[in-house]
Amino acid sequence: MMVDDGLTIRLGLRRCRLSTLLLLLLPGSIPAAPVAQDNWQTHLEWQARRADIVANNDGSYDLKGDAGPRHIDRPAWTVKTASPLFDGLFAMAQADLKADSVAAITDAAFDHGKPIACECFSTGEKWPFVWTRDLSYSVDLGLWRFDPSRARNSLRFKLSTVREPDAAQGTYVMQDTGSGGSWPISTDRVVWFLGARHLRDDAAFADTFDKALVDTLAQDRLYTYDPVVGLYRGETSFLDWREQTYPAWTKDNVVAIAQSFALSTNVLHYEALRLAAQDAGKRHAADASRFASEAEALKRAIDTHFWRADRGLYMSYIGGEVGPQPYDTYDLLGLSLVITSGIADADRAREILAHYPSWPAGSPVIWPERADQAIYHNRAIWPFVSAYALRAARIADAPAHIAGQVRSLMRGAALGGSNMENFDLATMAVHVDEGPLSGPVVDSPRQLWSVAGYLNMVVEGVFGLTDDGRIEPKLPVSLVPMLFGAEQTISLHMADRRIVLKRPEKLSGNLLVADTRTSSDGATVVQLKGIQVKDVPVRTDAPTYAPVAPPAPEVKEQGDAWQVAASAHGVLYINGRRHGDIDGSLRVPRQAVLQCFDVTALDASGLESMHSPSVCEGPLAGVDGAGPWRWTAPRAGRFQLRLSYTNDHGPIPSGVTAAVKRVTVRCGEAAAQTFVVVMPHSVGEQLSTAATFTAPTGARCDFALGQGFNMSFLGQFARYTQGQGGSSGPLNAADVDGLQIRPLGAATFSSP
Repeated sequence: MMVDDGLTIRLGLRRCRLSTLLLLLLPGSIPAAPVAQDNWQTHLEWQARRADIVANNDGSYDLKGDAGPRHIDRPAWTVKTASPLFDGLFAMAQADLKADSVAAITDAAFDHGKPIACECFSTGEKWPFVWTRDLSYSVDLGLWRFDPSRARNSLRFKLSTVREPDAAQGTYVMQDTGSGGSWPISTDRVVWFLGARHLRDDAAFADTFDKALVDTLAQDRLYTYDPVVGLYRGETSFLDWREQTYPAWTKDNVVAIAQSFALSTNVLHYEALRLAAQDAGKRHAADASRFASEAEALKRAIDTHFWRADRGLYMSYIGGEVGPQPYDTYDLLGLSLVITSGIADADRAREILAHYPSWPAGSPVIWPERADQAIYHNRAIWPFVSAYALRAARIADAPAHIAGQVRSLMRGAALGGSNMENFDLATMAVHVDEGPLSGPVVDSPRQLWSVAGYLNMVVEGVFGLTDDGRIEPKLPVSLVPMLFGAEQTISLHMADRRIVLKRPEKLSGNLLVADTRTSSDGATVVQLKGIQVKDVPVRTDAPTYAPVAPPAPEVKEQGDAWQVAASAHGVLYINGRRHGDIDGSLRVPRQAVLQCFDVTALDASGLESMHSPSVCEGPLAGVDGAGPWRWTAPRAGRFQLRLSYTNDHGPIPSGVTAAVKRVTVRCGEAAAQTFVVVMPHSVGEQLSTAATFTAPTGARCDFALGQGFNMSFLGQFARYTQGQGGSSGPLNAADVDGLQIRPLGAATFSSP
């Protein structure tokens, strides 16, 4: 079936709205859009929906469509192309940004819902607060250009000193309330530096930036970095509704997330380490080589552990009870960041774009989709992620992907009548009625990072204005009819600069790039030339859904073996390593060490489901009770330590009171070993994250539980009034009922 950009789409059957069913629907496919008329200059059409725009003589615009009429005032920054639709949607993004530029912010969880004075960017119509990741991605996507003062104010609001007198003092980026009690289950707060890096021309802000960078990196290194694997632990950035993107069994137990490793979050740490190396080189030369070395080691670890050669993609996350096992799941933000950061080389960047699928409406934020989950991150397009995918496509010189993301961003804004938070993947609607699977579950107009994504698409994606002020257009020839029409030039008028792109006299090739640059009447005029590049194919044949994750396997002892039974054909994993296919049951040799079994389901295409819960067997070589703990090692080797605990200081999805402790192990005369254990909010008693220590045969080991750090220790969270650890004071505690120790085999993962 043909869509407006000429792609052939073949996808799995799903429920559709009545308006969609009125179109031609082939079995096993999603209906394509009718071919756009008038080259998207005054209107566009999509699945029986239409948006029209009219340019008025006073520089304003009127948008009409299914979302209702909207008048858009003349913007401060203007574009002049052959498409009033393109020009007007750029004006609409600025109108949305103006509405998001506020003097006070509010949230029911802070200051009892009372306004907090802040000349800030609010997150959106339904989210009138400042959140670390939303803000930081938005600033990185270009809001630093439009209102640098407001951007700095907003970023400062997400920094905090420490109110707990016995904790390490410093200036830290705040991890917002979240899964299991926030940091260190969620650890993507370092995205703050991705946005703030653009605003260091202000000396005072640069000093604050450097202080927060050094302190936050040191804290993350201590509490979230695994020196054996060489990666930082924590949840995927932005994809923080765990049932949408993690196994369903994490709904009430996020320990597995706390000890997993996410691609996006590790790339953000890599970017922060590189910034630290650059800054240290200017201010603290002695630290520059250390930060640079840590960044390079992290880059190698990301390449080693996340790359899945059989898919041609980096996995979204890895994790398991003993070793970090692969997950057959991928996300567009993580993949885009791994390209824009330079971790993926040119060949891998093109391979990623060729293997991640596209739908007629655009690129999904996760793949494969979840058939048992509602639409939100699942089965959805998020414009800000599309903007990062556009950046990645520009780096890879991929015209079809550039054009696809430009059209996706335009389509969503026009049909939504605002820069919406997200869209249904199949229909690009802001809501699809599917009973319990309806969605998007939440969808806010003028969502800040969607606004920023649209602005970035115009300023950087079309006109080629880079962060350092260079003009490097990479314009697909397929967009020339829409943008140029019969005109010779298109232009961008900013507050202090004008960019004019001049088309070649004769179109050739598939990508327009800069030929010559001249200055004329205060404008930079870029003469474009056509070149032919080897385009990256757009993947249109990917299966839509992964199989549903199976239940935990049944494991029974049979002599010197374990009989492992699975409910569906799939793959058996033992201690994070792929053991082999399982169809029914398998006998596995029993060992005198911890053996954790889990399974995935396989479908006919070879896609794996997410992992089942683990069943762990093996000798319990440990102690119990609330402590103090003393234990004699039965043999030399590696041992796993976990605490049995209850943390009822907040709900599973939110709060700031994940209990974070440091366990010190002293075995005989050997040097003390200290590890971090995390005890997220729980539903009843469960086990903490695991730590690994070594002990010689017969050594008497003593275990001491010391204080760690959590977000409730930050002074800014005194404003938090909806839960414990906020206005009532810092709280980093859990009810610890016992200590479990199990012997481990040889390490299966190591840092590269």
